[in-house]
Amino acid sequence: MLVRRSLAAVLSVGALFLAGCAGDDLANDDTADSPESSAAADQGSVTIAGQNFPEATLVASMYEQLLENGGYTVEVKLVDSRDAYMPTFPDSVDVVPEYVGGIVNFLNTQKGGADAKPFEAGDGEQLASDGADLLEGAGITLLDVSPATDANAFFVTKEYSEAEGVTKLSDLEGKSVTLAAAPDCEGRLDCEGGLSDEYGIDVTEVLPLGYASDQTYQSVLKGESELGETSTTDGTLESQGLVILEDDKHIQPAQNLVPAVGADFLAEHPDVEDILNPLMTALTTENLTELNGRIAVDREKPEDVAADFLSQEGLL
Repeated sequence: MLVRRSLAAVLSVGALFLAGCAGDDLANDDTADSPESSAAADQGSVTIAGQNFPEATLVASMYEQLLENGGYTVEVKLVDSRDAYMPTFPDSVDVVPEYVGGIVNFLNTQKGGADAKPFEAGDGEQLASDGADLLEGAGITLLDVSPATDANAFFVTKEYSEAEGVTKLSDLEGKSVTLAAAPDCEGRLDCEGGLSDEYGIDVTEVLPLGYASDQTYQSVLKGESELGETSTTDGTLESQGLVILEDDKHIQPAQNLVPAVGADFLAEHPDVEDILNPLMTALTTENLTELNGRIAVDREKPEDVAADFLSQEGLL
């Protein structure tokens, strides 16, 4: 990480030196280094890809607004699952709002197959370090790891929890359940695979209704499924009469938010690091949960919530 930042600093200094040689008028212009002039500069285009669930949409909008403010022309492509965008990253995708455990273990499974031992570090920085070789081999660089973390979680209705005496996932051992979850859940060690193999839960069927989607909530509320997949920062559960079950066997690796950037793209655009890293510092698990609630419960638009947060934090 230190080597990458040093290179970025050298490139930035070089860029300033060349700008200074371009003409005395620019060098003597007091507004040349102002935020307004920086934002107006044409930095080229950037493609953001990510998953299409509320939190990912929110964070992608934050990236989009910050990069546009930094002078980039931004295209955003949101899809159903990581499987859909990773084959194009980093070849035709430049930046992805990611989760440390998610991307590291995706690359690990891609290289070692479905039976590859997952990376399980509970600390985001450590997990990023553990996956450094995989990331480098894929041509991907992780920027600063945020303290905000959002792991997969599984919920039931309060009624089911109380009636069955279920408060943690191990309480479901030996029970047969239908699971409403993301389309790529089946077999994943942090989803159906872990529930079956580590917890001994008899998952009779996985309904691909989406990650933290209305369809998944409704499936559980209506009794079609006993168990649903969401996130630990889901701000809607209490208002719906739903409760998260404790992951007491810790099948979820650290899932700190982190910008994943194509290594070649970052070498050509080192300023992206300075644009996105302050956001990672500003985000916390607590404020992320609150922002998610504004979208899911209060029905505010993700782009409006993103703009409000960025403005309050002094990032725009």
